[in-house]
Amino acid sequence: MIISHCELESLLEVHNSCPHGLLGMHRCVDGTNVCGVIVRAFLQDAKRCFAVNGATGEKFPLEQVDQSGFFEGFIKSQKEIFKYELLKESHAGNLSKFADPYSFLPTISEYDRYLFGQGKNKYIYKHLGANFYEIDGIAGVSFGVWAPHARAVSVVGDFNSWDGRYHQMRLLGSSGIWELFIPGLKNFENYKFQILSARGDITLKSDPYATHFEGAPNNSSKLFDVSGYRWHDKKWLASRTATNCQESAISAYELHMDSWRRIVEDRNRPLSYRELADELVKYLSQTGFTHVELMPPTEHPFLGSWGYQVTGFFAPTHRYGTPHDFMYLVDTLHAENIGVIIDWVPAHFPRDSFSLEDFDGTKLYEHSDPRIGCHSDWGTLIFNYGRHEVRNFLLSSVVSWAERFHIDGIRVDAVASMLYRDYSRKSGEWLPNKYGGKENIEAIEFLRELNNTLHETFPGFITIAEESTAFGGITRKTEHYGLGFDFKWNMGWMHDVLLYFLKDPIFRKHHHNQLTFGMLYQHSEHFICALSHDEVVHGKCSLIYKMPGNSVAEKMQHLRCLYAYMWLWPSKKTLFMGQEFGQTKEWNYQQSLDWHLLQYHEHSGVQRLISDLNSMYRTYDFLHNTDSTCHGFEWICCDDCENSVISFTRFGQGSGERCVVVCNLTPVERTNYRVGTSLGGRWREILNTDSELYAGQNRGNYGHIDADNFGFHGREYSLNLYLPPLTALILVPEKSKQ
Repeated sequence: MIISHCELESLLEVHNSCPHGLLGMHRCVDGTNVCGVIVRAFLQDAKRCFAVNGATGEKFPLEQVDQSGFFEGFIKSQKEIFKYELLKESHAGNLSKFADPYSFLPTISEYDRYLFGQGKNKYIYKHLGANFYEIDGIAGVSFGVWAPHARAVSVVGDFNSWDGRYHQMRLLGSSGIWELFIPGLKNFENYKFQILSARGDITLKSDPYATHFEGAPNNSSKLFDVSGYRWHDKKWLASRTATNCQESAISAYELHMDSWRRIVEDRNRPLSYRELADELVKYLSQTGFTHVELMPPTEHPFLGSWGYQVTGFFAPTHRYGTPHDFMYLVDTLHAENIGVIIDWVPAHFPRDSFSLEDFDGTKLYEHSDPRIGCHSDWGTLIFNYGRHEVRNFLLSSVVSWAERFHIDGIRVDAVASMLYRDYSRKSGEWLPNKYGGKENIEAIEFLRELNNTLHETFPGFITIAEESTAFGGITRKTEHYGLGFDFKWNMGWMHDVLLYFLKDPIFRKHHHNQLTFGMLYQHSEHFICALSHDEVVHGKCSLIYKMPGNSVAEKMQHLRCLYAYMWLWPSKKTLFMGQEFGQTKEWNYQQSLDWHLLQYHEHSGVQRLISDLNSMYRTYDFLHNTDSTCHGFEWICCDDCENSVISFTRFGQGSGERCVVVCNLTPVERTNYRVGTSLGGRWREILNTDSELYAGQNRGNYGHIDADNFGFHGREYSLNLYLPPLTALILVPEKSKQ
């Protein structure tokens, strides 16, 4: 035996950080002379083993040194390293020949490791994780994992009976990255990393960069070659690049894939990615939404987290199919000119033992101090944004979704919790920053870097912040000291408007300011008006049952007014699934939406209204291309609180590009209600929420009205309108440009 007992023990006990220094083929030196080569292999279920010269086919027997499968052989006739394969005879007598994993050079370059250490390698997902490679004609998988404080790391899986002795990884310099290339592996094999910590503890961890997973309870990573899908969305991506999102129509349909529509006949299962593609495209085309916003499609073990407690930041959840199936979903949506936004969660991660917590036996991805490392509200951990490799992990996650899966944007969840160290903490439960303040400086810098990278790398890519405080500059450009997001959810508008519509109409006159206050800060950010899933869970009930009234028909009148007001407000739009047809039950993530309600006119009517609002919003340019300026909106009358009527104008760039919006928000009809306008002539009533198409009573102004040469509200002309009870009217000049 040439190998020393100490060296052999380091392999048998799996605590060698450089197994390639012992395994594989190496020159033997006697003094200053090369006297031959030595080949060592650690093989499972091996009775005999040979090294086979790849050029000559000559076989060299290796001696079994240990019963676990350690073989060693000295080849005196060979002075130089040569290309070889291992020929193994199993105890059952089966022969197999394969390339030796320990005969390959590192697959992760020194430059990539350097960039990763600086937090600047946005494509690190192509090197870490499990990536399919072909090296010198030999196909296999390159494994890479960052575990700087580990004593040893192995790849374990179905292919080696989960035994950490047979595929031990090497540590690449001071990078903290462990690497191993294993030939011959195929899609769908389960694997994890076996990590020996500095304390001597052994844990099995799923791959932080994995592209596919198995479900609970094992939660193993799965090998999957994401390359090879043939995309058909080149035209869409080109048009996205040339699009200014601030001037475009964005009406997003927020979707939870598991509960949108289920197949009752097949054990009430959710739709697969491919089934969803076919069904969803038809539905979104019918209802006119420009985008679908997927609640986190990233892998998560607990369905009850709705996807917001992520364990696989690079993988579409396995529940509905493979990564290629998810690509098909995105591709199909793009074919119908529907964009795809995903919810992305960099604010926290769960404590699942198989995932990121204490990854290499230390607080690697999280902070060690719970005062800056834990979210007590959610029972989760906070990323250490000050660590280069952690920032690179998060940055690379989004880049992978944009590059691999062609998504068009992200909504970053819980941004407020990232910005403040004292978020949801009492005095003494948080640590100030280095300047003594409460701002999380490292998270702020990360968000700036994230937005800059995404916008530079993927022109037309949209970034949205869910931020619930008054932190300034969320959507201001980073060069002007902002965070660089394209949009921010307007939580203030949502809160105020819903509070108003909750009121009995008789009391609304005392809360009129809740409808108008939002315009005071409207242009401080680029906003999206969102009525999201958060408003229809945890006892908050559905939107329809927030509305006052003694019947569904009465409640629908209020809901139709709310939707019209929302769609005419200068902002982009987001609406949670089911609310477009007046879902009556509170959302339940374990149940399908109540599609049967569409048999009733009240529900199909509000669905038709949403479709018409989306059509109008997209058709009339002035309803979306001035959202981000102060020139596209003007109050006509914002103080008629006594009648609970509100009126305003939306403008385009041309003199005739405008509409007048009038909302009567009590169940009292208003006759001869006059609103001022700067244009005379005939005005068309292009939308009336009391139309019988929407299950209303078809009251209105017979489709048009002529302006009177009578000044009102400080304008030269006026419209003498009939306002049906609880109705919103939208009128445009007869020759309005679209």
